[in-house]
Parts: sequence; C-alpha cells; structure tokens
Amino acid sequence: MAEIASTSWRDRLSLYWAFARPFTLLPPALGMLSGGVTAIGAEPQAPFTSVLLLNLVLGTLMAAVLNAASNTLNQIYDLEVDRVNKPDRHLPSGRLGVGEASALTVILFAVALALAWAVNPECFLLALAAAVLTILYSVPPPRTKARGILANLTIAIPRGVLLKVAGWSCVKPVLALEPWYIGLIFGLFLLGASSTKDFADIEGDRAGGCRTLPIEYGVTRAAWLISPS
Repeated sequence: MAEIASTSWRDRLSLYWAFARPFTLLPPALGMLSGGVTAIGAEPQAPFTSVLLLNLVLGTLMAAVLNAASNTLNQIYDLEVDRVNKPDRHLPSGRLGVGEASALTVILFAVALALAWAVNPECFLLALAAAVLTILYSVPPPRTKARGILANLTIAIPRGVLLKVAGWSCVKPVLALEPWYIGLIFGLFLLGASSTKDFADIEGDRAGGCRTLPIEYGVTRAAWLISPS
C-alpha cells in the first residue's frame, strides 16, 4: 500500500510539473539572472561574494516559480478558451480539477514571494508588483487579457521591465536609472512580442470574449502594429 501511495504522489507531482509548463520557465529565470549579472559588471562593480551568489540563485529560482504561478493561474481562467484552442491541456481534458489547480497556484505564488523576501525587500516589492499584474491579466473583472493593448502592457511590465530590475536588485539597489532603462528595452520588445501567441488562438480567444490585437484589428494590421516593438 505504501508503495502504491508513493507512486501516486510521484505521478501527481509529475502532473503538477507538466501543468506549470516547465518549458516556459527558463526564459524568465535567465532574464532574472542576466539582470543580476549586468549589475555585477556595472559601475561601481560589486565584489562577488557568497551572499551575492546566494541572492542570484534565490532570485533566479523565484523568477521561475513566479512564472509557473502565472502559467497555472492563466490556465484556470482560460479554461473556456482552452476548450477550443487547447483541449488536450490538463484542465479541459479533466486530468486536473480547478480546485486542485487553484491550490497549486496559491502555493506557487507564496513560494515565489517567500524566495523574493529571502533576497531583500526591494526584490520582494518588485516580485509582488509582478504578481499583482499577473493576477490583473488573468482574473476577472480586470482580466486585461480581454482588453486589447492592456493585455500587452500587463505582460511587458512584469516580464520585461520588472524582471530585469528584480535581477539587478539581487546585487545592487534599484534607485538608479540604469536598471530601469535596461528593463524598459526588454519591456518595449515584449509589448509587441507578447501578441505573437494570439495569432494562433483567435478562435478560442473570440469564444472566450478576449479582444486580442488580431481580433480587434485583424491579422495583417495587428502584425504591423506590433512590428515596431
């Protein structure tokens, strides 16, 4: 019986891991890490210490966990959309229930914020701001995902601007122009790039009431609108 229970737990953890969409966790982790590495080399250069290394490790892990929380939250509130666009995903296929997915999401957000707090208060505040924007993106009534360009903004700010600044905060204070300028560059890129996924999801997004740029302006015009980014 113990062996069966153990196998069941392993299977469940494997299901949770797949639900978090692990293939999407590396880019934010690298973005966070690169923000910290940039801060090390920026003037005045920061001495490389064991504390600095620990902060970078914790911050990098935080970025991955926070993105996993964002992924699971988005899938919960995109259930009707995914029934059309991605029916084989965990929730529409019935492999995972909404209640269980919600509990996992809360745990992931809590772990991410705890990791950020372990780095320093600045990192925590930046992670908290990113978490709030993630919730505004997915959860009604704000659900900016359904509100055209607001969807792009609520992706670009946390995953572009704040991510780089949070990485910087692992090494140096963020009350300077440089980390925000670097973050703005990545934010401007994501302002357009975040819409690329919407072109393949038009049918489900329309059924779910999401006014993405391809739906609101048409495929050709939307492509031209995001191209400057």
